[in-house]
Amino acid sequence: MTATGTRARVRAELTREITEAARRHLATGGAGALSLRAVARELGMASSAVYRYFPSRDDLLTALIVEAYDALGAAAEQADASCEPRDLRARWHAVCRSAREWALAHPHEYALVYGSPVPGYAAPRTTIGPASRVGEVLCRLVADGLAAGDVPVPQGGGDAVLAPRVAERVGLPAGDSGSSLAARSILAWTSVFGMISFELFGHTHNVVADHERFFADGADHLADLLGLPDGGEGGPAPSGRPPRRTPADHRPAVTRHPSISENATPRSPRRP
Repeated sequence: MTATGTRARVRAELTREITEAARRHLATGGAGALSLRAVARELGMASSAVYRYFPSRDDLLTALIVEAYDALGAAAEQADASCEPRDLRARWHAVCRSAREWALAHPHEYALVYGSPVPGYAAPRTTIGPASRVGEVLCRLVADGLAAGDVPVPQGGGDAVLAPRVAERVGLPAGDSGSSLAARSILAWTSVFGMISFELFGHTHNVVADHERFFADGADHLADLLGLPDGGEGGPAPSGRPPRRTPADHRPAVTRHPSISENATPRSPRRP
């Protein structure tokens, strides 16, 4: 290995150690208390050495935020790829379930990006792409269904409430002044994260007895909102996916939940 290659490997290893230590600090003190000096002390490094890798606390936070969004996005993309492409409802449930499972397995990283704002931190535009990955997966499967003629275009003009070019950014058709498909897709995407956040941050404790079933049933309601067909009508439901409901049984299994919305523009990440 050349000297340049050795330096690059050492730098990558030290960068990994710094971000791993920073994640441990997130778990104990939260993002607002994150300090480069404290991370340096834990690693036995001079603080000046850490600053060569991350010039400021905000640079370190940004790296952690991008890593969290990318890990969550990768989980969603892998879940989508594991399904039969034409079974849109199975893909929807797989992606929603993967997002919830990732959040439960990584609560501090999830809280960094979906919890309370970090004082004094403004997320750069470089976080937008990673933050959009799950939403893009969900909207892409809706677009696939539309292209195949399996998903109808709901009318009502709901898309008019969206910012310019949002539909194009998430891969949905634009230009139909009467369409509500993009607005419904974004409502469904943000409602998924609303359910996850309410569970993870304790807002449905002592309210919902079976969070897994509640989430799966809620995700199915959102699939209905989008008009996603059931590729396995009448057959057994995949693991974590509720049986297809008839209109007479079109109700939540435990209790009703509110729809939550969020904006995809850069903003301060949140922590509990």
